[in-house]
Amino acid sequence: MARGFSRTTVGMKAALFIWALALVVETSANSGSNNNPRMPYGGASSASTSSSTKTPTRNVSGTSSVLDSVPSAGAMFQSPPNSTSHKSPSKSTEGTPSIPVAGASETMSPAFVRPSTSVTQLAATTLESSSQEEKADIAPVESAPEISPELDAVMQKAVSDKKGGPLKVLFLSSDTGGGHRASAESLANQFIRHYPGTTYDLLDVWTIDGCLPYRTIVPVYQHLSAHPRQWKFLYHVSNSRPYEILVDIHSRLTCERKVRRRIESYEPDVVVSVHPTMNLVPMISTRKISKKKGKNIPFFTVVTDFGSAHCTWFQRDVDKMYVASERILKLAKRRGKTPDDKLVMSGLPIRHDFAIQAENLGVRTSKEGKAYQKSVREELGLDPHKQMVLVMGGGEGVGSLSTIVDDLYARFSTLGINATIAVVCGRNEKLRNDLETRDWEAVLATMGKRKKRERVYRMFKKLRSRRIQRALDRFEERRSLAASGEVQRGHVEVVGLGFVTRMAEYMVAADILVSKAGPGSIAEAAAVGLPVMLTSFLPGQEAGNVNVVLEGGFGDFCDEPYGIAREVACWLQDTQLLEVMSNAAMEIGAPHAASDIVIDIGTITHEHMTHKLNGSP
Repeated sequence: MARGFSRTTVGMKAALFIWALALVVETSANSGSNNNPRMPYGGASSASTSSSTKTPTRNVSGTSSVLDSVPSAGAMFQSPPNSTSHKSPSKSTEGTPSIPVAGASETMSPAFVRPSTSVTQLAATTLESSSQEEKADIAPVESAPEISPELDAVMQKAVSDKKGGPLKVLFLSSDTGGGHRASAESLANQFIRHYPGTTYDLLDVWTIDGCLPYRTIVPVYQHLSAHPRQWKFLYHVSNSRPYEILVDIHSRLTCERKVRRRIESYEPDVVVSVHPTMNLVPMISTRKISKKKGKNIPFFTVVTDFGSAHCTWFQRDVDKMYVASERILKLAKRRGKTPDDKLVMSGLPIRHDFAIQAENLGVRTSKEGKAYQKSVREELGLDPHKQMVLVMGGGEGVGSLSTIVDDLYARFSTLGINATIAVVCGRNEKLRNDLETRDWEAVLATMGKRKKRERVYRMFKKLRSRRIQRALDRFEERRSLAASGEVQRGHVEVVGLGFVTRMAEYMVAADILVSKAGPGSIAEAAAVGLPVMLTSFLPGQEAGNVNVVLEGGFGDFCDEPYGIAREVACWLQDTQLLEVMSNAAMEIGAPHAASDIVIDIGTITHEHMTHKLNGSP
């Protein structure tokens, strides 16, 4: 007994130490760090959270079919401004005609900005503090993607079969990476589609109503994501039972009342958390509000991590929890003691564009799939007869991403591979301009210097799956034979892309995705059967995403530019391997996950609304 008490005491002391250390890091982040969190699709980084930030809002009501074609969350939203008011008056964006949008409340929290039906409106709203040149990089979307008659019939039947009217949905999220916000937006769009007239709000309870250290979670994340070693240390220590107990007690005692008042002010029918830190306290607050009002307000958690997740995601008393993989399902049972009947393996919610494109594409490697891929390439202005590699940097620095592109170009050219390398640069105009003016002959001239790197890489190469390793061996044999003769130089084109508003189409057009191990990017690639080469990951929750890809058999991981280029070139020259990997990706993909989750949440919520809370008159 004494020994057990001693262990618990030591654990609590360690948790207190880490909590204090978090405050130190927080102070450092607030005083000098302007680093930005990693964002998908080269999205715009979060704006400053100073009190001078102005977040324009607009009147919203009407139709919503084009909401599904908006760009990624990273490019859409700003960080929440520090504000004491949870609602702000609506107004149209200056100089832009106001277009009504269904599903968003007429008033909303200043912590978030509503999506618009127009990307030009979106640019004016989101990039208020950026230059006119940056705003011009966002290409307007003329219309929403066409829906096939078969898919439209399925959707119409689903709508007609459902019972219940519109809902008031409150999402809990924060700007600690683009994935949480992107998932919330994809779910919100599905609520609008399946339950016309639905209104929703997105709320960061900690930024508005949290005490220290919770209210500075956004700038702390920005600092730590730019310093992976610090992030790794704090993530793993905080992902422990003693720390979880300490934070649960402290946050409940200091913040629960304020969080409860904030949630109650929105008068939601349902609360959906898409953030790991917004589960226990908001769930307790929601239960108390339900008891006070004599109204059942269900609380759901949608886990937006793919391969590994922090312990704060998992609570046993949620109404339901939706997870993306078997790995997260096991974690929820083990760490959160969440019952089986409250767990749903739904897949990761992604934008509806991917469901449309997955339906239109069908089997990527089939005759029809290849024909559709070529048509999409032509529509995007790409050469339909060249293979295409899509490179997404995420939080990569200019140097790392640039080196990867150089190695890809040199490898493809020397091996006679005709290909297009499309690089998502986002706001990184320096990289985009550099790619347009780069002397590619000089890049090829440096190939001799790469031989030393090649020897080092081979010496320390990691053990890969047998299928991929056999493909690499066949590739080396072909390369040796080609070296003895004359190989015609490949025609390689490098295309720098700015803000991408049609990511689903670009992934359909691509043969391989080269990207960091973000859960959203992996889920989107899998939805359209796209093999993935992972180049980096944020220690902690993204490490498990690498395992999802490796175990799923639809990609590999390499953090050395030469090795990335070598393996990607091998894949392009092995159509049989690409077909196997594409089929494996489709088995993992869940393009309709957001729709399935929303229908389930809506059904349960309407059931709650038809029954009074037990004990109420």
